[in-house]
Amino acid sequence: MKKKTILDLRAMKSKGEKLTWMTAYDFPMASFAEQAGIDMILVGDSMGMVVMGYEDTIPVTMDDCISHCQAVRRGAKNTLIVGDMPFMSYQVSDESAVINAGRFLKESGVDAVKLEGGRRMCSRIKAIAEAGILVCGHIGLTPQSSGVLGGFKAQGRTVESARELILDAIAIEEAGAQFLLLEAVPPEVTEFIVSKLSIPVYSIGAGTPCDGQLIICGDMLGMFQAFTPKFVKKYANIAEVTVNAIKEYCDDVRNLKFPEDKHVYHISDDISEFEKLFKEFE
Repeated sequence: MKKKTILDLRAMKSKGEKLTWMTAYDFPMASFAEQAGIDMILVGDSMGMVVMGYEDTIPVTMDDCISHCQAVRRGAKNTLIVGDMPFMSYQVSDESAVINAGRFLKESGVDAVKLEGGRRMCSRIKAIAEAGILVCGHIGLTPQSSGVLGGFKAQGRTVESARELILDAIAIEEAGAQFLLLEAVPPEVTEFIVSKLSIPVYSIGAGTPCDGQLIICGDMLGMFQAFTPKFVKKYANIAEVTVNAIKEYCDDVRNLKFPEDKHVYHISDDISEFEKLFKEFE
């Protein structure tokens, strides 16, 4: 399997081929995704909620993201990987944004970085892109700004909100982002934004008019139990399977059903020699 590049993403858009994109935060999940033929992986700061148990993404650090990206890269050597720039790794200044984005690529092995925000972040996008780094923009429901948005709420549902999203999308492309993620946006607004941009536009809860879809692994596999967004389709219920497996293990141990003889290693020397050994300690 050959790793896709931005040229492949553009070609898929021009041909009308839908890109598949999912999150992964560790070696096993990345390996599974690559084996399944996923086009692209996001190592999202959603790891804060899905993996670390935080209530939101704010506590996630650069070191957290880099460590998880390194694990994902080891598991998916031939997949295009996007790393999420965590809260306050790019908001302070253009200079710090470029430094952190450069560190991200050098230390983690990701192919691109993603940052949240529209027009207010365009100078950051421009600076990072001009440094030769592939940038993905992210607007709509932006988790790092959920406090300002009043929670994890869909965006673009009113005319004024939609106007702001359209202006943000156009500005992000003009700033140099190579692709864009729309989150929790009505399909009607999504379709219009896609028609106005030349770069690939991807959806997480923004409907089918996009050039591809992103989904959170913990959501699609039923691993994350705190809540399930409306736009999620569950393809498995790993949480239930795992809890039941652990319950069965506990029962087996308590009732001496595990380990069985096939699960242990037996001595290779004559038992009499072991009996002599044991007597030495009596």
